[in-house]
Amino acid sequence: MNVSRALRATAFALAALLSGSALAAGGPALVVELESGRVLHAERATDPWFPASITKLMTAYVALDKVRSGQMSMETLLTVTDGAAALPPSKMGFKPGTQIRLDNALKIMMVKSANDIAATIAENIGGSIDGFADLMNAHAQRLGMVSSHFVNPHGLPDDRNQTSARDMAVLARALLLEFPQDRELFDIGAVQFGRRIMRNTNGLIGRYPGADGMKTGFICSAGFNVVASATRNGRHLITVVLGAQSANERTIKAAELFDRGFSSKVNFTNPELAALPVSSNTTPPDMRPVICDRRGPMPQEEDAPAVADTDSNIPNLFSSEVMAFAGDTPEKPTRTVLGPRAAVQPERVWIGLNPPSEAELAAQAAAEDAAEQARKAKTKKVTASKKATDKEPVKATAKGKDQSRTSVSVKPVTGNGKSDSKPAAKAPQKADAGAKSKAVAN
Repeated sequence: MNVSRALRATAFALAALLSGSALAAGGPALVVELESGRVLHAERATDPWFPASITKLMTAYVALDKVRSGQMSMETLLTVTDGAAALPPSKMGFKPGTQIRLDNALKIMMVKSANDIAATIAENIGGSIDGFADLMNAHAQRLGMVSSHFVNPHGLPDDRNQTSARDMAVLARALLLEFPQDRELFDIGAVQFGRRIMRNTNGLIGRYPGADGMKTGFICSAGFNVVASATRNGRHLITVVLGAQSANERTIKAAELFDRGFSSKVNFTNPELAALPVSSNTTPPDMRPVICDRRGPMPQEEDAPAVADTDSNIPNLFSSEVMAFAGDTPEKPTRTVLGPRAAVQPERVWIGLNPPSEAELAAQAAAEDAAEQARKAKTKKVTASKKATDKEPVKATAKGKDQSRTSVSVKPVTGNGKSDSKPAAKAPQKADAGAKSKAVAN
C-alpha cells in the first residue's frame, strides 16, 4: 500500500516538474475531487500559510459538530460578549448582550465574514476564545490537518495561526461530506439584516457556472485566500488559492483552476491528499510588503466592479501549458469568462429567536434612518468645525501682517538725518530674523 502511494506521489511530482509551473512565483494552489479525494493539481500545497478568514470554515465545522452531537441546535441563542463587540471590522457592530440564533450567526459569518459574530460563536461554544481554539485544534488533528494550528475563530492577524492549501482542502471535504444538509450555508449570495444587504465576498458565486461555496479571506500578511467549491456535469471539485495579490486575481486564478480541473480526468497518477510531499518550510511567509506596503490604495476584500474577460491584465495561466496537472488532459480547456454577478435574493437574518414581524421591520427601518441622519448630522458638524478651525490661522496671519505694516507706518521720525538712517538699517534685520525663525520651525 505504501509502495503504491509512493509511486502515485512520484508520478505526480514528475508531472509537475515536466510541465513547469507559472504559479511557482505565486502562492499555493490546489485542486481536488470531492468524492474521491484525488488531487488534480498541487502547487506548494503543503507550504505553511496564514489562513486569514478562511479560518471561519473551521469555526463553522466546530459549530456544526456541536449540532450533530445534539449539544446545540440551529435555534440556540448566542449572546454577543464585550470582547466580541470590541473586535475590528469586518463586523456587524451588535451591542454586548445582543442575542442571535446559531443559524443566523453562521450565515452572517460565511457571507459578511463578521469577526464579532465568529467570536460570539466561539465564546458561547468554548467558553472563551482559548477554549474554542482548543476545540478547533482537536478537530484539525483528528481530520489530519497536520500543518494547521488555530488560536482564534476569525483569522485576525496572529503569528501562531497557520494552515496549508492541503489542510484547507481536507477541511472543505469534511464540511461537504459530513454535513451535506448544510451545504447551502456556504453558497449564500447575500444576507439582509434590516435594510442592510451584505454581499458574499466570494467573487465566484453568481459569476462562475457551477460555483457553490465556500469562503474567502484576506489580511496583509496572507494576501488573498479562497477555498472554493464548484459542480459541473456531475463532478464536484474543491479549489484552494492562497496568497493572491488582489481579490480579482484570486477569483480569476480559482476560475482557471476549476476550468482545468473539469477538463481533466482522474487516473492512477493522481495522489490522495495525504500523499502530497511535506514542505521544507516551517513558518508562513509574510506577504505584507507585496500586498499592503506597495504604492496605491489599500487592497479590498471584494472583487473590483470591472468585469474579468479575455483582455484582463491577469495572465492566462493556460497560455503555455504551465499547469502541473497529473492525469489525462486531452486538450486545452475553454477559459470561462467571468461576467457581472447574477442578481440574488438575499437571505434575511435577524437578532433574537423569532423572525421579525412587519411592524418590527418597519420600526427597525425607522431606527436605521434615525441613526443614519444622526451620523450625517455629526459628520456635517465635524466638517464645519474643521473648516472654521482651518480658517483661523489665515485670519491671524493676515492680522499680524496688518499690525506689522501699521507699526512701521506710524513710527516717529525726528527730522535728524542721522537718526533717520538707523531705523532704516534695523528694519531689514528684524525681517530677516523672523524669516529665519519661520524656516527653522518648518
